Amino acid sequence: MNLRTFLIFVYLVTSIPLFLFFYTDISVWLSFFVNYLFITAITYYHLEVEKTYSPFLSAYIVFNFLFFIVAPIIQINAIDPEVNTFINFFPYSSNVVIYTNAVILFFNIIFFLSYVHFKSKRVFIKALPKSPSPFTPIIAITLVIICAVILITNFGFLINEIERANWMKPDTSVGSLLIRKKVLFLVPLGGVAICFSYLRSKVKLSRNSIIIFGVMLIMLFILLVLKNPLTEKRNALGPIYISLIYLFFPKIINKNAKSFLFLFISMIIAFPLISALTHLRITFQEMIEHPEEIVEYLQKEGILRAFSTLHYDAYANIIATVDYVKLNGLEYGHQLLSSLLFFIPRGIWEGKPYSTGQVVGDHLIEEYGFRFNNISNPIVSEGYINFGWVGVFLMAIALSFAIIKLMQWLNSGDALKEIISFYFAIHLLFLLRGDFTNGYAYFIGTLLGVVVIPKIIEKCITFSFSKSKTSS
Repeated sequence: MNLRTFLIFVYLVTSIPLFLFFYTDISVWLSFFVNYLFITAITYYHLEVEKTYSPFLSAYIVFNFLFFIVAPIIQINAIDPEVNTFINFFPYSSNVVIYTNAVILFFNIIFFLSYVHFKSKRVFIKALPKSPSPFTPIIAITLVIICAVILITNFGFLINEIERANWMKPDTSVGSLLIRKKVLFLVPLGGVAICFSYLRSKVKLSRNSIIIFGVMLIMLFILLVLKNPLTEKRNALGPIYISLIYLFFPKIINKNAKSFLFLFISMIIAFPLISALTHLRITFQEMIEHPEEIVEYLQKEGILRAFSTLHYDAYANIIATVDYVKLNGLEYGHQLLSSLLFFIPRGIWEGKPYSTGQVVGDHLIEEYGFRFNNISNPIVSEGYINFGWVGVFLMAIALSFAIIKLMQWLNSGDALKEIISFYFAIHLLFLLRGDFTNGYAYFIGTLLGVVVIPKIIEKCITFSFSKSKTSS
């Protein structure tokens, strides 16, 4: 039995208890089961039929299985009959669940058909790494100087972020945070990719190779300082660290079966386990000295309880979005403006729409007494709140088109395009969960830091030296 067949077998076997112990109306049960069957069909296509490497589809499958199958089933099973609400305080109703599952199924069908269609129009052949520029050593040194300046000038900010409690709002503006954390702090990742691509192309050891290796280590260190668990959330660190694994150890996740296994274990097992352990009220030292307390806690609370936390509120928030549209009508693209024009400050644009997560969060607070408005909003409901079923259709097509374009980048042989496209594949887990404004803005910021800034520096240096050589 090869890895692909084994993964399908494990996927099916682990799903049996999920539906076997799902106690609900038969219509609700069937609505989830139909969605599950379609995701299973996509999984089979991805592991057995698809020949092109697509970590994007691995992430898409894992997200759907986790957030639209596993989490809502566990949450519905755990609903208190006396309260009868989801984790976002929205009242449970079998009709609204069936309707929501229909919306999700429609999105998945359109996405998969358009994904296969767009992919059939292109030929994906892994290109050889592009020959490094003769000016790469100068480019690398320039980048490491810029990265060092970024670290030094933002060192106080990093200390404040370490000392700031999670519940406290940062002192700086949202725009400043976006520029720092999602643009400037990601420049070292682009620099590391350039350096590693240069070293990989060189067979013989040379002075330039030694210089670039040293520069790469410095930029890697700066990246890990700027992007560390004390100042960043796990969903922001994941794409960066996993991209580094892909860069340095590609054999670990460079096949569809491997990327699927990696993400499946990370998101379905590891992340819920970590989330469960964070609620364990003992110190790290006590964990080491008394490991039996961890086992006792997991036996009592169970890892499944993690799926009933607000980390997994995506499905419930689609339901809330459907309810918002029912009461307030469609936005007809108004909500998309906050995403596509995120770079315009609210001080200049007073009527700038708030993110959909905040809008739906306010709706939950006003109508159902929810506690806060900083919630997720999946890309499915982003389409729905703007144009209803037509918006779901258009959003699915747009997502599949973007993925195919980035799949071309992944096979382009360009070090910067390759690393940012793989980064997007992992970031897709966050983008799909939403809300779209934050997911889109964060990726555009990362694109600027990892690709645009290094390429501008590369072109400026190449142009300057070429011009000086021509004039001489």
